[in-house]
Amino acid sequence: MGEVQSLAPLPQATLAGWHAFVATGNQDLLAPLLSDHIVFRSPFVQSPIPGRIATLLVLTTVVQIFENFRYHREFTAGSHDAALEFSASIGKWQLKGIDLITFDEQGKMTEFEVMVRPIKALQALGEEMGNRIGPELIRLKQAAAAGG
Repeated sequence: MGEVQSLAPLPQATLAGWHAFVATGNQDLLAPLLSDHIVFRSPFVQSPIPGRIATLLVLTTVVQIFENFRYHREFTAGSHDAALEFSASIGKWQLKGIDLITFDEQGKMTEFEVMVRPIKALQALGEEMGNRIGPELIRLKQAAAAGG
């Protein structure tokens, strides 16, 4: 067991910005935290969702859907990777999840992966996301696949 390495200063600042965004839902706080080349990995679809616009859309929508959202623990792996454990509810469903975040040298988020359990809560989340942004997300993914 080596010594525990904490996040580098720039990723730490980005994470502080992320917590401010989660607390307020203010999209203007989120945009500067994301790399232009960020990849979002959803718990619903196998293929990653590339791009800043799609990631902004997903994350700003999720914070509107989750009720009683709160972070519990934070883990770091090296100076540019963090895992955040959270809980929330959607209607009658309680859920737990993990956000896995990778940062670049400038401290911007380059990967954001979400895992959620149990399956019933995940299904409720998927349904709600689909109702709100499904068609728009499909369009953004197709545009990214076409190179722009």
